[in-house]
Amino acid sequence: MATPPKDSAASYRTILQRTWPIILANSATPFLGLADTAVIGRTGTTASLGAIALGALIFSFVYWTFGFLRMGTTGLISQADGSGNEPEVRAILGRFVLTGSVIGLILVVLQFPIFYIALSILSGSQAVETSASEYLNIRIWGAPATLASYALMGGLIGLGKSRTLLSVQLVLNGINIVLDILFAGYLGMGVAGIALGTLIAEWTACLFALFLVIRLLKQRQQDTEPFLSWSRISDTKQLIRTAGIQINIMIRTLSLLVGFGWFTQQGAKLGDIVLAANHILLQFVSFSAFFLDGIAYATEALIGKAAGARKIDVFTILVRRTMKLAGFLSLVLATGFFLFGSSIVHALTDLPDVRQTAISMLPFACVYIAVSFVTFQLDGIFIGTTRTREMRNAGLLSLLLYLALGWPLVNTYGNTGLWIAFIGFILLRAGSLLVFYPKLKRSIGG
Repeated sequence: MATPPKDSAASYRTILQRTWPIILANSATPFLGLADTAVIGRTGTTASLGAIALGALIFSFVYWTFGFLRMGTTGLISQADGSGNEPEVRAILGRFVLTGSVIGLILVVLQFPIFYIALSILSGSQAVETSASEYLNIRIWGAPATLASYALMGGLIGLGKSRTLLSVQLVLNGINIVLDILFAGYLGMGVAGIALGTLIAEWTACLFALFLVIRLLKQRQQDTEPFLSWSRISDTKQLIRTAGIQINIMIRTLSLLVGFGWFTQQGAKLGDIVLAANHILLQFVSFSAFFLDGIAYATEALIGKAAGARKIDVFTILVRRTMKLAGFLSLVLATGFFLFGSSIVHALTDLPDVRQTAISMLPFACVYIAVSFVTFQLDGIFIGTTRTREMRNAGLLSLLLYLALGWPLVNTYGNTGLWIAFIGFILLRAGSLLVFYPKLKRSIGG
């Protein structure tokens, strides 16, 4: 049996200390949309509310595509930190912040074709699309700040500063809520006020995060190299490696988007009642993800640092302990929804058919939550060690198998078959990553 490391790097206390602020930060994220919805819901029209929902959905899809800016930064920085290469820590952050800023600027330049295509696909009423366009055209100017913030937040996670991450998230949400009330409520600016408030909040949070990160890195600097070395940031070998990591994670993320999109699409084909019921149950899944992501994010940083330091003993114990914590948490969440899910469904909708359908599928949602922790933790392990090629391959393989198994299941068993396929998707993702795990462990020294 492995002996716990003396430096307590793999202790349960260390894991939990890094986890709880991330869980709170993740849980704060929905308040951006909730605040927008609450203010416009009381001061605007039905079309305005629909425009906010449509616009937020488009931004969520676009920004999620570039999630590699957060994940890639966390993995690389935690490894550089573990190996004691402080100049490279700063260079990695510089590369990813610049990448995020440039991508954000490209999105601003290409906003008109992007929004035209997105609105054509989602297709709302004329009034909704007009207001949504107003929202999109204002908020898009926050893209450079938002994507740069992804890199900054990834850096904070990678360096184990999860409490600092929480403070950034609180600033973002606090300013957004105050400005929503001021612009849309008090000044009556409607959808434009909501977009402007979010835009200002995004830039403020980005600058605040940048200030905190620079201060942190200056406090850590013990070397004689320049604080930011352009020769390091622009190193061809590292740029190629970084680009490969980013592309692999993007492909993996798009695989997940397609998988979740197919689930929603098939639910829609089964009727409005099924679509609405599944949407409610997906809120249970999303709520659980806030908690499981907290442990997974902490795992990324701790695992990355252990891998960078080549400490296989710490790595092995971290894998075991984080997996146990995540497994316990997922079981608690699944049990809670199984016991109280029916009451929650009744609180969320008063439509009898939707209630009945959601409650009948509730056990499947609980099973999904109960087994999902394995995939969350394996994602954290592979991100922390930046084994992104394996993540890409696992994502594509599990998606193909999921679709191949899902169609006959849905055709035969309807919504029950759809949920069985959805559970299969999360298990296939875990199974395909487990295939690559032994090689990953050997590369560290195990």
